[in-house]
Amino acid sequence: MTNSEENYLKTIYHLSLLSPQGVSTNSIANSISSKASSVTDMAQKLAEKGLVTYKKYQGVTLTPQGKSVAISVIRKHRLWEVFLVEKLGFSWDEVHDIAEQLEHINSEKLTDKLDSFLGFPSEDPHGDPIPDKNGKLPHLKRQLLSDAPHNTELICVGVKDSSPAFLQYLDKQKISLGTSIKILEKENFDHSLRLHIGGQEIVVSQVISSNIFVK
Repeated sequence: MTNSEENYLKTIYHLSLLSPQGVSTNSIANSISSKASSVTDMAQKLAEKGLVTYKKYQGVTLTPQGKSVAISVIRKHRLWEVFLVEKLGFSWDEVHDIAEQLEHINSEKLTDKLDSFLGFPSEDPHGDPIPDKNGKLPHLKRQLLSDAPHNTELICVGVKDSSPAFLQYLDKQKISLGTSIKILEKENFDHSLRLHIGGQEIVVSQVISSNIFVK
């Protein structure tokens, strides 16, 4: 299986969480910045390998085999991110692109040893759950900061947007996993939030608050 095929399966898996009945080729194309015609060609190729089910105008769904491959790639990606941050001292905004390369190493033994070496982590540096060896994802109780109640002590437990730009913004605001957050006020006009963090007050936009997970 090629790296490109694995990337497609991973993308389809993520999109299917929002569209379980079938992922459109346009959605896939937008997600990976490709042409819809190229996505259609790949969908047909993956269907021939038994990894997806593709029906024109109905979208793409993963077969059990395709889902297994996608989850395996996601597991490797998130384990490598933990390794890069915890063992090599990378910051959380640096690891995604490197893990994109490492996730395609096809050695189950290496992946299992990496998992054991790291102490079987349940979450990656961005708070996303790491599938176990059997492909099972731990259930995380969390909600978006934008939906959280006021005057309640909250803890940052993850991010919805893991792009370097967003993570660098959070670093500037001294927000990371484990940071205590309290919502002081929500502005009705633009839904921005006034927060108490680390002894200081800051204001964040709805775009920011809707990309931070708390519990």
